[in-house]
Amino acid sequence: MSAFNAEHIAALRQELLRWQGYRPLTGACAEPALGPLNSAFPNGIFATGAVHEFIAARAEDMAATSGFITGLLHTLLKKDNPSLWISAARNIYPPALAAFGIPVHQMLFADLRREKDVLWTLEEALKCTPLNVVVAEVRQLDFTSSRRLQLAVETSGVTALIIRPQPRVLDSTSIARWQIRSLPGSIDDDLPGVGFPRWKVELLRVRNGKPGSWEITWRDGQFAFKEETVPAKKIIPMRKTG
Repeated sequence: MSAFNAEHIAALRQELLRWQGYRPLTGACAEPALGPLNSAFPNGIFATGAVHEFIAARAEDMAATSGFITGLLHTLLKKDNPSLWISAARNIYPPALAAFGIPVHQMLFADLRREKDVLWTLEEALKCTPLNVVVAEVRQLDFTSSRRLQLAVETSGVTALIIRPQPRVLDSTSIARWQIRSLPGSIDDDLPGVGFPRWKVELLRVRNGKPGSWEITWRDGQFAFKEETVPAKKIIPMRKTG
């Protein structure tokens, strides 16, 4: 392949990514310190200014998902830019955010009674450019609603992290779909205590990226990654001929 063709193919790939909602980082934005999670996304950078959904089938998965997302918030926070957490039944304990190094003044909460109000508030918040990240707990999210959310983040550059407890249908335009489960805490030198928070993080689907699975621990104010695990490939026996 000639250098001319390779350059045009690369330009076309970047254009396709922009059409699909990926926003290139500007010079003022640092690459999120997310280790191997970055490599799962196109261009090797975690997708900000995009919609991510987190599936939580059980109550304990909700707690694990909230903890992991709190770690993401710490990593994605920009100086002086607030973030918003929206829910109809708050599953996060605000003072606990301090354990993840999140300044209190940068986190806003909206507690609403009805889920349709949560969805409306989420869409309006994603249009608000001063916000950094918007987290929302939404059980049902159809294709049309998720498309409106995607159009909002493409314009504003705000990142949406949507927690979906026990969803009935998975039909959305989100760039990535995650599933988080808790693991026994990491303890140094067999010391007593609950240990550092640890999760099984699965990236089930990512547009134009590479799904994967990792064991991640939160310690010393950042994510610590165990070696990435790769699902075993299914071996299909060859047919005999003749």
